[in-house]
Amino acid sequence: MRRWIALSAGALMFLVATLWQPPVAQGNTEPGGGRHWVASWMAPQTDAINGADADFRPIVNIANQTFRVMVTPHRGGAAIRVKLSNAERPSPLRIGSATAAAAGAGASITSPAAELTFNGRRSVVIPAGGEVLSDAVDVNVAAWQRLAVSVNVQGSALFLTQHLNGNATSYYTKPGAGDQTRRRDGAAFPLTTTVVPIVSRVDVLAPKRTTAIVAFGDSITDGFVADNVGGLPQAKRGVVDKNVRYPDHLQRRLDDAGIDRVVVNAGISGNRVTADGTVPLYGDAATRRLQRDVISVPGVEDLILLEGINDLGVPIGASADQVIAGYRNIIERLHSHRIRVHLGTIMPASNALLDGTATAPFSDATRRVINRWIRRQKLSDSVIDFDRALRDRSNSGILAPKYAGPDRLHPNPAGYRRMAMAVDLSTLN
Repeated sequence: MRRWIALSAGALMFLVATLWQPPVAQGNTEPGGGRHWVASWMAPQTDAINGADADFRPIVNIANQTFRVMVTPHRGGAAIRVKLSNAERPSPLRIGSATAAAAGAGASITSPAAELTFNGRRSVVIPAGGEVLSDAVDVNVAAWQRLAVSVNVQGSALFLTQHLNGNATSYYTKPGAGDQTRRRDGAAFPLTTTVVPIVSRVDVLAPKRTTAIVAFGDSITDGFVADNVGGLPQAKRGVVDKNVRYPDHLQRRLDDAGIDRVVVNAGISGNRVTADGTVPLYGDAATRRLQRDVISVPGVEDLILLEGINDLGVPIGASADQVIAGYRNIIERLHSHRIRVHLGTIMPASNALLDGTATAPFSDATRRVINRWIRRQKLSDSVIDFDRALRDRSNSGILAPKYAGPDRLHPNPAGYRRMAMAVDLSTLN
């Protein structure tokens, strides 16, 4: 939990001691028989502000509501477990029930909802700053098909932990609607959002040979595409619900090549290597969230690191030495856990308003110094030259127009596809 001072340390300890129930017995047990748990989808927590989503659509979460969160797993399986988060909320979160089912059109589900349990119990209280992992449940999950995870929040639904830029539509009931987790049609879920509330990860049961790749970074990994030159809001048409982030395209390449790896997205818009986000919704610094969003991810063996443009672009910008020190820290820590690191070069944005002409007009020189170090260093297991793949041939300080979104900072869908093509699959095999 970050930036909350409403509860004293003593009160927080009391709440944890009295309300928290140990998360998951069955769900945390490795199944054996040549199988293990592998993350298939994730949305790292960003904040609990809950004012509006990236489309500037207000979020009406007040009390006694059900949230039907739509996720798109990158790998299928016959059993799943689901991680629910209260990491950013200043008070405990009471979950009345939770279910999972194959999604149909809109907010509907196509099969009876499977009940999620927590240490054998249908309901659970997640303490302030806490998380729970469900027990294993038999649900047939298909890769690239939406899975509906429905969560009933009893009592207050204010300040839910969320992932700001989900780039996918989720649904929720009006306040006071109560438990609708088993409702098969979508009539009870009239409200929509592209924020991802409460649900932070879905794991599938897979053969031991199946392992995960974490794509770790900022809004470019998160898949943000701006609607205009100013950068906000996001461009809904052609982006939301389309699965066109670069990690999505990379997963398709791996699938087509017959490489049994799962790419999960740990991007947080606005995130920085060296410091926490300038506002809470931009998340903890990359070095601070490494344990939660990489090391603890089931089945992880590789990390693709693309981050640093916000370190340079947010005044007062970080120096090249500071960003490089952050990279060194991340690489060393992950290598100590036998996780390979593939370091990406920072893409250009000298003609963008944000992280460019308006906020950091002289940062491109620092970006070039960092990229020179990335290309020459021998610490990471490989280098992915995103910069070279997407920059303009006649002006290396800007994105090529065919790959640039309207804000000239984030790629467009074609640019995200080009990023995935820049990855040498042999380094991930």
